[in-house]
Amino acid sequence: MSTKDKKKGKFKKKLTAKYRLVVLNEDTFEERFSLKLSRLNVFVLSGVLSILIIAGTIVLIAFTPIKEYIPGYSSSKLKSNAVKATLEVDSLKTRLAFLENYTRALKPVLTGEIEAESIDSVLTKAKRRLIEKSELYATKEDSLFREKIESETRFSLQKNARSNVKIVFFAPLNGIISQNFDATSKHFAVDITAEIGAPIKAAADGTVIFSGWTIETGYVIIIKHAKEYISTYKHNGNLLREQGDFVKSGEVIATLGSTGELTTGPHLHFELWNGGYAVNPTNFIDFK
Repeated sequence: MSTKDKKKGKFKKKLTAKYRLVVLNEDTFEERFSLKLSRLNVFVLSGVLSILIIAGTIVLIAFTPIKEYIPGYSSSKLKSNAVKATLEVDSLKTRLAFLENYTRALKPVLTGEIEAESIDSVLTKAKRRLIEKSELYATKEDSLFREKIESETRFSLQKNARSNVKIVFFAPLNGIISQNFDATSKHFAVDITAEIGAPIKAAADGTVIFSGWTIETGYVIIIKHAKEYISTYKHNGNLLREQGDFVKSGEVIATLGSTGELTTGPHLHFELWNGGYAVNPTNFIDFK
């Protein structure tokens, strides 16, 4: 037998050699527990226990909340809280900008640069206006003539053109049109730019059917008018009316802002719909 075979036989004998593990009572030397082991059994048992421990750890991490403590992992709840916090921060920034503008406008009065009008001067001006107004009261004949003219031209949208529309729209915001209505590019609206915080008014009488937040267009308010007309106001800074409120033409419903992921700066995205179809607001409203 070669030396190599002898070494191989000795190694195999060492692995399969039996050993007895005995637990004795220290005082009486009574045998309490005994176990026959070999090196091979110890290796196999250690390997099985290692596999079980690894598998148990993987299951524990994958199916329990412990996985949230692993660096780099983010749960759905954490993502939801992050989105909510981002929206709240954006709202706070808008409100802070509004307060800064208000404080900046009020500062000259507080510092004395502009003298505030006294109550007496205000009352004097009010009395003068009442007197001037009373002097301008029209006669009965003038009132009848005025009512006749208004009844003939009240609902005309364009000069020398007939129209079956019985509703008049007014500009929701005084500003500059930055982008016109373009059906080919699917821009079914008119974008109007102005200073942030400027008041946005209802284009006509109607009922608010939506007032809330959307991810893409920020604070949005939608008003339903007569004759199946619907007006939509997007990217607002703050909403001043809630769903279900009835608003009058020219009533302030929101403030100008720059909210939503699709915004390109402070502007109003104004849409006008009729019977489910988008119409060009400049055909009904003079924005100048």
